[in-house]
Amino acid sequence: MLTCSKTYRDIPLGHRQPFHPGRCSLIHGHNWAIRITFAADRVDPNGFVVDFGELHYLKDWIDQNLDHACVFSATDPLRSRIEEMAADGLLKPLFIDNASCEGLACHLYETFNPMVTADTEGRAHILSIDLEEDSRNSATYTP
Repeated sequence: MLTCSKTYRDIPLGHRQPFHPGRCSLIHGHNWAIRITFAADRVDPNGFVVDFGELHYLKDWIDQNLDHACVFSATDPLRSRIEEMAADGLLKPLFIDNASCEGLACHLYETFNPMVTADTEGRAHILSIDLEEDSRNSATYTP
């Protein structure tokens, strides 16, 4: 198996942990980095696991869904108020199962891996997602 990685840095993204007893229950932001490690048993005709220049669909998804957005738990007790603020154009929410760094890493894997396997016709897949919350905290999801 061969692997390679692509990193997307400086993604301005907020989130909130509604059940946290401390400051993380407030909407707050970080400068995120996503490192995606790809794997394949065989390379493409150019000798690549994935062609970095053809991953625009991942960058487009990040720009559309994460850039200047806020991640919220799908079970956030204030979800209806968050949706009202979104309708008023005050924020761009993304609701996922768990709005933690760990939960977002898992969500990104579940979102990106089908895209990569489709793009490579099943030849390559994502081995892991490393997600940095600023430069101090990180989580890794490996299925």
